[in-house]
Amino acid sequence: MRIPTTSCLCPFLVCLCFIQRCSGTGHHVPTKVPSKNQTRLANGETEVHHRPKRGWIWNQFFVLEEHIGPDAQYVGKLHSNSDKGDGSVRYILSGEGAGSIFIIDEVTGDIHATKSLDRERKGHYVLHAQALDRNTQEALEPMSEFIIKVQDINDNAPQFPDGPFVATVPEMSEVGTSVLQVTATDADDPTYGNSARIVYSILQGQPYFSVDPKTGIVRTALPKMDREAKEHYTVVIQAKDMAGQVGGLSGSTTINVTLTDVNDNPPKFPQKNYQLYVPESAQVGKPVGKIKANDEDLGVNADIRYSIVNSEGANMFSISTDRDTKEGIISLRKPLNYERKKTYMLHIEGVNTHVDPRFSYLGAFKDTATLKITVGDVDEAPVFSMDYYILDVYENSPSGTEVGSVTARDPDSRHSPVRYYLDSKEDGVRYFRIDESSGVIRTTQPLDREDIPWHNITVMASEVDNPSLLRHIPVTVQVLDMNDNPPEIATNEEVIVCESSKLDQLIQTVTAVDKDDFANGQRFSFALPSQLPVNPNFTLKDNGDSTANIIARRRRFNHLTQELYELPIVVWDGGEPSLSGTSTLTLRVCPCQRHGKIRICQGEAFFSSAGLSTGALIAILLCIVILLAIVVLFVTLKRSKKEPLIIAEEDIRENVVTYDDEGGGEEDTEAFDIIALRNPAAAEELKFRRDIRPDARNHCGMPPCRSPTVELDEVDVHEFIKQRLVEADMDTSVPPYDSLQTYAYEGQGSSTGSISPLDSAGVQSEQEYTYLEDWGPEFQKLAELYEEAESDVTT
Repeated sequence: MRIPTTSCLCPFLVCLCFIQRCSGTGHHVPTKVPSKNQTRLANGETEVHHRPKRGWIWNQFFVLEEHIGPDAQYVGKLHSNSDKGDGSVRYILSGEGAGSIFIIDEVTGDIHATKSLDRERKGHYVLHAQALDRNTQEALEPMSEFIIKVQDINDNAPQFPDGPFVATVPEMSEVGTSVLQVTATDADDPTYGNSARIVYSILQGQPYFSVDPKTGIVRTALPKMDREAKEHYTVVIQAKDMAGQVGGLSGSTTINVTLTDVNDNPPKFPQKNYQLYVPESAQVGKPVGKIKANDEDLGVNADIRYSIVNSEGANMFSISTDRDTKEGIISLRKPLNYERKKTYMLHIEGVNTHVDPRFSYLGAFKDTATLKITVGDVDEAPVFSMDYYILDVYENSPSGTEVGSVTARDPDSRHSPVRYYLDSKEDGVRYFRIDESSGVIRTTQPLDREDIPWHNITVMASEVDNPSLLRHIPVTVQVLDMNDNPPEIATNEEVIVCESSKLDQLIQTVTAVDKDDFANGQRFSFALPSQLPVNPNFTLKDNGDSTANIIARRRRFNHLTQELYELPIVVWDGGEPSLSGTSTLTLRVCPCQRHGKIRICQGEAFFSSAGLSTGALIAILLCIVILLAIVVLFVTLKRSKKEPLIIAEEDIRENVVTYDDEGGGEEDTEAFDIIALRNPAAAEELKFRRDIRPDARNHCGMPPCRSPTVELDEVDVHEFIKQRLVEADMDTSVPPYDSLQTYAYEGQGSSTGSISPLDSAGVQSEQEYTYLEDWGPEFQKLAELYEEAESDVTT
């Protein structure tokens, strides 16, 4: 393709511009720009130019949207300076919409749009143009890219995407108070003309509201808009493009405006005077009537607090507010009595609890009304003189004894007579009865304070003329005490007496109990029965403080001789008249162990210290029996097992030597003769040991040994033992072990005398052995033996 020179380019551009203007299109003319040294060919190869070459590039065309003519819309013309007008140049169009939306005349290069375009759907198209030699199909120009822009027209009306709207504004607001801001959108091009320039106006809602034409802010237009007069408003806002000019498109939306409540209305009673009938039988604390003040406001702005402002009504009645109905609930504070007062006047005031200071100029937000209450006469049940009665009667009183009386009267003006009854459903009725006319209560049988000290009964009273009207009253009867129960010893357990008890030793301190009630505390005295002989074992000492001590009268006790003793004790109380009782205590004699100041029998101490239950003891005994059975079975099996007398030659035992010889003991008289160790004066001759064979050789190892015989008249045991020891050491024929020798002979002539008690049985000792008990249970038996011997000697 030949590149045109600058001189011939200008007429060509002028010609193109003229053609475009004549055709009425808004496309631009392609402009010349310098090309690079590299040119992309149609076959994809790159041609390198050794010198700069100028080529043409198409920039952009314009086409109007929404074309509805019968013919295709002319877009523009492509032309290369290589085209001589002889039809040898072929123009090709490719890219977005090529062939479907945009077509090109291959000979002339004219481009037309065959379809109506919408800018809001697609604003521009990118295409590529190329000029080829029709004969050789070679590219005359490099492929050039250009853009076809869809030119906007005003074909979209403004819209409110968020509508319709709901808004609120307080009533009584000032003019110009903002309500809501609305915003419309326009799909047209805001950068081209006035197609998207919107102006707001109000179609409905005047004169109450207005709208800003530019911002779309809706404001109040009238002062003191009253919710109680009109609460809901409908406002229609219009948005128009083309800056509101004629021919512009428009859209509208609706705003539902609600006036919110403020406290601008005080409460008001519908009338100033009211009347209410209340019977005198109305219960205290229960509602008796209602009253209501009206308030046109809503919610908390309509909350009312009611009060009774005069003292006459406030003393007898109270008023409270029902949160749901806003009513004043009137309740009774004290019982009504028609006979005393028949009418009451109540001055009731209703006040708003939430006051808006902006409307204080309207006055106080409260109102008052007068309520007249008329008390109605009702036939009432009898009234007792007291709220409850507490009576008393002595126990053991005969049947028919008067306990007390109750009194009731008819509160009505007729003063009807009253009848009295006892509630038959109660258990106490069988002990009492009441006189129907007088109300005197009497016993039906003797009462026992120790059985039931208090009786609770209910007395009912009714009018003779109207028995259905009943009044109940609780009556409590206290049974007073009489000294009718003898005292007795407080404990029924056995008393432990230690065998080591001494003379005048305290055995135990006893107390007494009495079922009777003494106002100043119980006082008891104790003594042994006077009709019985003097007890040789125990005596009783009255301590004067309602306790007594049991004291031993002998030195020692022996549970083997007598284990149990019975001690009768007489107890007197301090009542009027004084009563006495005899209780017999059982005293058990047993060996004691000391645990601090508490004495416990040894058998009991074992089980108590172990803390074992009966089941645990049985389990232990069973285990012991099983173990003993296993041991007996093992011994029996061992004895029944027979061992071979001769060990077989094949039985190889290494260095095993068995000894079946057992050393001689005290009972082994065959191996050792201990007669020689007895009293030498009683021995007639010495016997040689029989556990070895005597040898005639000299065993002493020295010349000549002493004869093994000993003279019988030698009585020095020490020399005798020393001689025997030397002989045993020098004798090499005896076994290499020592034997334990026992000597039952005691020498005579000691300066300290004999320590044996065998020869001192006839000598009386004045030694006191009771101190051995303090050395522990190991020496207790020794002390008992000495004391028994001393007791026998004394006897």
